Amino acid sequence: MTTTQARADIEELIARMGQSIIGQSEVVERLVIGLLANGNLLIEGLPGLAKTRAVKALAKNLECDFSRIQFTPDLLPSDVTGSEIYYQTEKGSEFRFKQGPIFANIVLADEINRAPAKVQAALLEAMEERQVTVAGTTHKMPPLFMVMATQNPIEQEGTYPLPEAQMDRFLMHVVITYPPVEDEVKVIHLVRREEAATNAPKDKAPKEAIPAIPQASVFQARREIVDIHASDTIERYMVDLVHATRVPQQFGPDLGRWIEIGASPRASLALDKCSRTHAWLNGRDYVDPIDVRAIAANVLRHRLRLSYEAQGEGVTPDRVIEEIIAQVALT
Repeated sequence: MTTTQARADIEELIARMGQSIIGQSEVVERLVIGLLANGNLLIEGLPGLAKTRAVKALAKNLECDFSRIQFTPDLLPSDVTGSEIYYQTEKGSEFRFKQGPIFANIVLADEINRAPAKVQAALLEAMEERQVTVAGTTHKMPPLFMVMATQNPIEQEGTYPLPEAQMDRFLMHVVITYPPVEDEVKVIHLVRREEAATNAPKDKAPKEAIPAIPQASVFQARREIVDIHASDTIERYMVDLVHATRVPQQFGPDLGRWIEIGASPRASLALDKCSRTHAWLNGRDYVDPIDVRAIAANVLRHRLRLSYEAQGEGVTPDRVIEEIIAQVALT
């Protein structure tokens, strides 16, 4: 797999996803950044904004195994990880491990905040350690493994807020908003074409399937991203942004009032990974401040706990991050 081929394949993946997700180019890019940065994503948006469709579009166009877990209040941890099943054979009885849906390349954890804490916790080891331990035996996840979790930000009935420890495991928090009016018209046309294709006569010759993007392209891109250069100045800038969330009072009275708990060192690591990936996608072999600022909100918004005063004033995490970027100097 050559550098040129890997880049062409990733660009093709983005283009194909863009054909299925109209008006959400930034969301498509963030999903691909998460894939190339080898991280897990939390995708949040109102109902009907194509959260699930976006993840399916990625899985459909990539050579991978895909599984979807619909989280519900009665879900059990074993429904996610799998369990030991008792078998009676000719040689006697034995327990065999039956893998759960978590054993896939791309796992869609749909409405993750609908499951109780014990089920959410079942994902922690898989997300962080890329393995699952059941009955004292450790089972490794595949080399390409990614959890994409969705949640509805407004519905509270029957939901369980994710604990900070689990939120911190997500590389990025991607927010999907309403598409522009012009793009929403295109959405209508897209769905109409899909329905026409589904209802086409059975005797009509099916279109030739387009080959999926190979996993080798993802692994090659990851190797190249590791070599993307980040200067000492850029590295210090990323750490300074994260550090500002921990001592906000030093960067203005408003930030001091707004932030109750700052981001962990995982935020610095995520900024580094995502900045280098953003630079690679834009054809640079070095990290520019533009790359850091472009993904700062996705990396930090779920790692900040705002004060009650900030919430009362209607201050959002994105507003806080904008102020941090404005106050922290690139030295």
